[in-house]
Amino acid sequence: MRDDPIGRANELLREKGYAERDLAVFPALHGRVLLKGNRILSPFSDEPELVLRVIDQLVPPEAELGAKVLRPADLRARLG
Repeated sequence: MRDDPIGRANELLREKGYAERDLAVFPALHGRVLLKGNRILSPFSDEPELVLRVIDQLVPPEAELGAKVLRPADLRARLG
């Protein structure tokens, strides 16, 4: 795996079957990153390591997601 959190997150998303247009992580302001794409209702913004944890633990493989769309509020609630 890559050394940077954004690279690791995007690699993990590819392993889960997501194309970049559907779900990917991008740098944002103030050291934050965005998880965004066609498979999430609105961008999920937070610290890189937290977004990586969300992808690893809460984002299902693309095949399991089916026609559903991820919701940032649901992801945050499940972080609990």
